Parts: sequence; structure tokens; C-alpha cells
Amino acid sequence: MFPPFSLAAGRSVAGLLVLSSVFSVHAAGFIEDSSARLEARNVYFNRDFRDGHSSSGQGASKREEWAQGFILNVQSGYTQGPVGLGVDAVGMLGLKLDSSPADSNSGLLPSSGQDPRRAVDQYAKLGAAAKLRISRTVIKYGSMMPDMPLLKYNDGRLLPTMFQGAMVTSEEVQDLKFRLARLDKYVARDSTDRQDIRVHCKNKRYACGTTADHFDLAGLDYRFNERLSAQYQVAKLENVYRQHFLGLVASQPLSVGSVSADLRVIKSDDIGSARAGDIDHRAFSGMLGYSLGGHKFSAGWQRMYGESAMPYLDGSNPYLVNYAQVNDFAAAQERSWQLRYDYDFKGVGLPGLSFFSRYINGDHIKVPGSLAEGKEWERDSELRYQVQGGTFKDVSVRLRNSTYRSNYEKWARDMDETRVIVSYDFSVL
Repeated sequence: MFPPFSLAAGRSVAGLLVLSSVFSVHAAGFIEDSSARLEARNVYFNRDFRDGHSSSGQGASKREEWAQGFILNVQSGYTQGPVGLGVDAVGMLGLKLDSSPADSNSGLLPSSGQDPRRAVDQYAKLGAAAKLRISRTVIKYGSMMPDMPLLKYNDGRLLPTMFQGAMVTSEEVQDLKFRLARLDKYVARDSTDRQDIRVHCKNKRYACGTTADHFDLAGLDYRFNERLSAQYQVAKLENVYRQHFLGLVASQPLSVGSVSADLRVIKSDDIGSARAGDIDHRAFSGMLGYSLGGHKFSAGWQRMYGESAMPYLDGSNPYLVNYAQVNDFAAAQERSWQLRYDYDFKGVGLPGLSFFSRYINGDHIKVPGSLAEGKEWERDSELRYQVQGGTFKDVSVRLRNSTYRSNYEKWARDMDETRVIVSYDFSVL
């Protein structure tokens, strides 16, 4: 006669076999609808500070590094049935190709723990999120890269930023999307450590290291028709700031060419214990464009009101039309304008080749500790080519150049910058 524990083990095995057979029936969508993409990204970064060293006598005269990155993004489908389950995962690896202690800290690679001036040879980070789908509503918990007006993940270097938390996305009503999120951690673009969520401290506008317990967000996207859509979001960084966003995007074909408009309003105030100090800020920005053939001409305007600069999360990009390669033009009371030109060479027989150039000028800046008016400008250009066929199909090469100047060097250093990015994004599943 078998001992009792063996009988229990047999029952457990039988139960697992039954669950396995049930899962195999319901998991068809989980496997069949899965996808996996791998991006190999090679980045050369060179930033030359035109003042040599910072006015305080600290800081390098140049940032120059070269690195290779790999980003594997795996997304499962959902198990069948009224409640579908799935998993998303992303794995990232960064490899140093060239870096010196004198020119490190470009944002491509983390610093070594033993020597903050020396970059590590390699680093990796992994994120995963469980997801649940009911009808047209999806609940995710874990790592994610949000792309929303009040929280856009940063992907401006070798590897992107990841945020941790929970998000609900619902599209139960036609043409209406509802989002609700709570995030409490993030992993910076050049880091492997999970950190408390915090406010960005660009140019020391806010004290660096001002953290919060969590960041909450709720929003609606509504599509009136194929030419007009609107967005509203409200977000709160606990005990730091509350933010409201309203946006409108429109396009209209003409008898010759087409026009487009992108209008954005952001209102920010401090809340609770105001860990970052008093915050009083309003941002109005808009971009108008005209397209004809391969040409597109755009003009942007941006105006900051209030006694403080625009707050946003560390590791994110501010949703402003004049946010550019180097600067965001979001200083206290700043007003700025932009002229931009895009061209697609497909019309002249060179598909895959494109170019853009823009110039942004800002003034009326309230400079901390000074009565003088702050002024700044930035000029960016990018030439991009994506191979259209053959062995290297879908390989893209981007050459980006930027020049930035200001009259308040204590807070923002003059610089010339060049980036060369070669990437290959392909499906592995």
C-alpha cells in the first residue's frame, strides 16, 4: 500500500496535468499572437562645451562616448476566454566601445562605482509586466515605457528609461480611450538601479533628489473624426506638483497641399508638503504646419507664465512643441518661437532619405539670482536614411547636429553636439 504522502503527490501531479491541458486549450492566443523584436543600436555622442569648463570651475569641456545597445521587446498575446492573461518583457544590454574618464558621463553609459568619471564596460536591465484583458480594457502591472503627454519615457541616448507601476487602458467606448496609472519607481536611461520617482532638476530649476512616493495620472483621448482629436490629462507627483494638460491635434487637406495644427496647454501647481518648493507655472504652445509634396514648413510658438519653470518627471520628456535635442525652452516666464523645415527625398527618386532642420529662439527668461533677461537659442539638423532593400534592408543611419547658446552660462552651458545613430530593428518571432 502506498504511503499517504505519495497519494497526495499523485493527486497534485494529476491536478497539474489537468491545469496544463486546460491552459493549452486557452493559451492559443497567448502564443500565436506573441511577438518579439530586437533593435541593435549603435550610438556615437559628442558634446563640446564652448566655454571650456563651467563658470564654477567644475565640469568637463567635452562629453564623448561610443556604445552599442541591444533592446529585445517581447509581447505575448492573451489567453482565450472572457479574461485574457499575458506577459510583456523587455531586456536591454549596453556595451562600451569607446570612453575615457575625461570625456565620460554623456548619458550613454553608467559610471563605475569605484570611479564616477569612468564608464562601465557593460550594463543590462530587464523589465517585465503582467497584463490582463477584459473586453477592450487592459490592466498592466510591472515595467513599462509610457508614451503620454504628461509622462513620455526618454529614449534620447543608448537605452530608454523604464517606469514601474500599474496602468489601466480602456477603449470600451468607440473613439474614446481612457487611461489610469500609478507609478512609483523608474530606471534611468544610463542606469540599472530602480529609483524613487522624482522631479527633473534640469539647470537646477528644482532641487535634485526631490522624490515622491508615487505619480498618479488619469486621462481621456477622444477622436472626433480622422482629422481632429483631443486629449485631457491630470497628473500628480505626490507632495510635489499637480499638472493638467489639454491638447488638440487637427489636419486639413487643401486643394494644394495640407495644413496641420498641434495646440497644447499645461498648468502646474505645488501640492501637499511642496517638497520642491512653490510651483506656479502655465505653458501654452502650438505648432502650425503646411505640407506640399515632400516639403513641410512648420512654425511653433511657446509661452511660459508664472514664477517657476515647468516641472516634469526625471527620465521623461516634457510635452512641449519647442522641446528639442538639447533644450526644452521651459524656463520661468520664457517665450520662444520655432521655424522648422522637413523634406522627404522620395519625390526625387531617393526613398528612405529624409532631412529636417529647425531653429528655436527663446527670451524673456527669469534667471535665478539675476535681474537680467535670459536669452537662448538652438539650431538642430538631422539627415536620416533607411535602407529600402537587399541584405541591409531596414538598417537606418541618422546624423544629428545641434548648436545651443545662452547668455546665462551659470545655469546653461553653450555647446555644439553631434550624434551618429545606426540601428537595425527586426522581428525575431
